[in-house]
Amino acid sequence: MEISTSILSVKKENAIRTFYDLEVAKTDYFHIDVMDGKFVEQNTMLHMLEYATTIKHISNIPLDVHLMVDKPREQIEDYIDLKPTYITVHYEAFKEEKQLEDTLLYIKQNACRAGISIKPDTSVEKIYPYLEKISLVLVMTVEPGYGGQKLIETTIPKIKKLKTYIEENKLECFIEADGGINLENIEKLNEAGIDIAVVGSAIINSNNMKETIQKMKH
Repeated sequence: MEISTSILSVKKENAIRTFYDLEVAKTDYFHIDVMDGKFVEQNTMLHMLEYATTIKHISNIPLDVHLMVDKPREQIEDYIDLKPTYITVHYEAFKEEKQLEDTLLYIKQNACRAGISIKPDTSVEKIYPYLEKISLVLVMTVEPGYGGQKLIETTIPKIKKLKTYIEENKLECFIEADGGINLENIEKLNEAGIDIAVVGSAIINSNNMKETIQKMKH
C-alpha cells in the first residue's frame, strides 16, 4: 500500500521544511486538496496551487491532485503544467455523462492519469461504467471539505464491493481512500482492498513522520 500525504493542514511558515521532511520520510505522493468554496465550503485554490508549484521545484515526489470543485476543467488547466501523476475529479460535480467522459479524456490527453472520486453517500455502482476509462477511484471516507474528521465506517464495505468488482472484471484501476485515516484504522482499509491511503493530520501532526509512514505501509 502507498501513502499519499495530504498537505492541507501544513502551515505556510513551515511549508518548505515540511515538504522536505515528508520526502525524507518517504511519502509516495503529495496529495493536493483543491477546493473552490462552492462544491465544498472551504476555498484552497490559490493556497494549494502555490504549494504544488513549490513542491515541483524542490521535490521529485509525484503529485496526486484531488479536485473538489464545481468546474473541474478550469482547475485542470492550472495543474497540467505541473505534470501530476493523478488528477481526480468528483463524480458529483458533473450533470452529464458526456461532460465527465470528456473531462477524463482531457486529463489523459495531457499525460496525467485520470481518477474519479465519490462522496460517502454515492454508491460505487454509479462509477462502474467509467472504470475502464480511469486509473484511480478515490473513495471519500469522510464528507469532503475539511481535514481532521473521523472516518465513516460505512464506507469500508463500499471499498470491499469496489475491489471485488475490479478484480472480477480484471480492470487495471487503483483504489484510494481519503478521510480520517490513522494508525488505528488503516489496517481495516488495507484489508478492504485499498492501494493508496490519503493521510493528513495523522502524519503531519505526528512526532516522527518517517516512523508513522513506515508503520502505515506495514
